[in-house]
Amino acid sequence: MNSDAGTWSLNIPQTISAEAQQFLRGMKNPALGPNFPHADDAAGWAKVRAMAEQDGKAKSAPLLARFAHVVTEQTIGGMRVLDIRPTGWTDNGTAAVYTHGGAHVMYSAESSLGRAVVFAHTTGLRVFSIDYTVAPIAKYNQMSDEVVGVVRELLRGGQSLKKLVIYGDSSGGGLAAASILKMRDQGVGLPAAAVLVSPWLDVTSSGDTEATLHDADPNQLYEKHGVFAAEAFAPPAEQRHPYASPVYGDFSKGFPPTLIQGGLKETLLSGFVRMYQALDAAGVPVKLDLYEGMIHNFQDRIFDCPESALARKKMRDFVASFLGTGARTP
Repeated sequence: MNSDAGTWSLNIPQTISAEAQQFLRGMKNPALGPNFPHADDAAGWAKVRAMAEQDGKAKSAPLLARFAHVVTEQTIGGMRVLDIRPTGWTDNGTAAVYTHGGAHVMYSAESSLGRAVVFAHTTGLRVFSIDYTVAPIAKYNQMSDEVVGVVRELLRGGQSLKKLVIYGDSSGGGLAAASILKMRDQGVGLPAAAVLVSPWLDVTSSGDTEATLHDADPNQLYEKHGVFAAEAFAPPAEQRHPYASPVYGDFSKGFPPTLIQGGLKETLLSGFVRMYQALDAAGVPVKLDLYEGMIHNFQDRIFDCPESALARKKMRDFVASFLGTGARTP
């Protein structure tokens, strides 16, 4: 792909499934989209959030129709939380906390509900999806404080950390990892496992694949989107703080067993690899699960392709291995 609007040509490898190839053929050039606003443009960000809500709800709708589930709204730790229970759910004490993606600046628990329902269906877990405050309304420290506050309240209500998974995708994967670091540092403890899907782990755009895959990733362009989202999320001088970019964390002090999933078309790939190496060097059980030719968040964006089914199966099996839960259909 050349990011110039007039020369869009996305490579579609023959090494991936027919379903994935068809999906890639329908993707639009990210260079044609508008730039994100500057960090201090409140009105501009409000427009971005409104468009994202509409987009997220439209994409969630077929997933919500596909899987029977029950959703109730709760206030936990002062935060709005959607409590999602999949078909056949029985209370065995296990649960997941979900932090949705959206470049730290958009979507909500409601507009990302489809993804939370897919995770609940895949794992059989009750899922608490946190409607945390996005940037620039909140900065990185407040966002992770909100997540940790929900976890603290769940623990006060009887939830065991040994039966809790923290799951996040995209920027929510970065927020999940940052929140786990903060939980550890504040003495809350560690969950049983972490699942990070296409996580944004370094908002500074320092990784090698930010350059080498720049013209291969059909999801976004850092210079049009990521750089502005990163500045809305954290001041440039603070963007390497582990609570903003968790790949810079000290994992020798502890971190839960972690599954990192992603695709080989993602500019964020360097973050996945660097996080894996940091966790592995610290002796943390970690699995880096990468997929040929796959895009950002492919597990539910290309739901019916074999690659997504396999990724969800591995996600289910990973969670089950640390929670002792039974088999589910991925």
